[in-house]
Amino acid sequence: AAVRSRAEVDATLQTAKLNPAELLPVVHCLSFGPQAGGGECCLLQLEPGLCAELEAGRSLVIRGEKDEHAVLCSKDKTYDMKIADTSNMLLFVPGCKTPEELNADPSSCNIIHSQIAGFSKNYWELRRCRPKLKKLRKLLMEDPYKGPDSQKDQTSTFSKYTTEDLLSLIQASEEEILHQLQVIDACKIEGYWRILDFDYQMKLLNHVTQLIDSESWPLSKVPLCACLEELGSLEPREMIEHTLLSYGRKYVDDAGEVFFEMLEDKICRAVAQMLLQNAVKFNLSEFEEVWQQSVPEGMTTRLDQLQGLALVDKSSRPETIFLLKVEDLPEDNQERFNSLFGIRQKWTEVDITPYIRDLCAEKQTVGALLTKYARSSMLNGVKVYNSRRPIS
Repeated sequence: AAVRSRAEVDATLQTAKLNPAELLPVVHCLSFGPQAGGGECCLLQLEPGLCAELEAGRSLVIRGEKDEHAVLCSKDKTYDMKIADTSNMLLFVPGCKTPEELNADPSSCNIIHSQIAGFSKNYWELRRCRPKLKKLRKLLMEDPYKGPDSQKDQTSTFSKYTTEDLLSLIQASEEEILHQLQVIDACKIEGYWRILDFDYQMKLLNHVTQLIDSESWPLSKVPLCACLEELGSLEPREMIEHTLLSYGRKYVDDAGEVFFEMLEDKICRAVAQMLLQNAVKFNLSEFEEVWQQSVPEGMTTRLDQLQGLALVDKSSRPETIFLLKVEDLPEDNQERFNSLFGIRQKWTEVDITPYIRDLCAEKQTVGALLTKYARSSMLNGVKVYNSRRPIS
């Protein structure tokens, strides 16, 4: 290719009616290199925090199976990836200097000849999004752990998942996945993440609460060693400790002994789920009586412990309560609202909040979600929300 001279550059400026005095004296002469094909290069727009991740030597990972929309994950955050078109063609010029890097001295009228290595008319735009964690529970619930004596567990053909497996399958960052495993009380058994079958969980919890009762231990000071010693002959010691970790708060006393403070709300919630899971609907007053009688002595049941687990139907006579678990609802916003309005036509904000709170994006409120997906009206002096679109 012919190399431009300074005289040719000045002639071009004159033809374009540009004043050289208003421009930097250094000139970039661009030409397309032999490899400058389109479509081979992708541009990714990064926020400063993600740039810092890469500059520090950490990795960013794109996750998603073939039928899923791709997301990009840092160590602790998840970003939606969308292609953004631009009206200006973007050129990739290796070693290209910005105006700030060029010499403004008029005496340095040099010409820099640069080859274009590639070009693009679009780029990937990142937007912070909620991690897609529903699949995590779904995968682990394919084969819940029913205990060491379960014949089904020994003959199961379902896949079991290591941390690395989950990182390749779940569209979320490593920290978000590990945090969610803690939230759903998963535990590692022989190197694989497992969720305990609910009946097996309740069996373990019953062993612990009965021991607490028989030993007259305060619920705020349950000794780990004594629990393992007493219950180790009934169930694996690691399962006993996992139950204490799931339903208690671990702490160490001044003498260095490990104790657990049992979590009243979580235990009451689990007992309620056990009572409700085999009934379509339960008379509310009868349920509250049976529920209080079923929890360990010293614990007090309250309906607010059941947020996102059960729903009270105040329109029926007598009032009833039924199981409605937030984790069983769709992950997509519109599908979630369609599902909720299919269950109940009109919702108060208090009732619907536990079932949509997890949909809120960063800095988004429940009120903003309701404004977008629901229509408000007044019913007997109370504000209620119904669907913006017909529900089939």
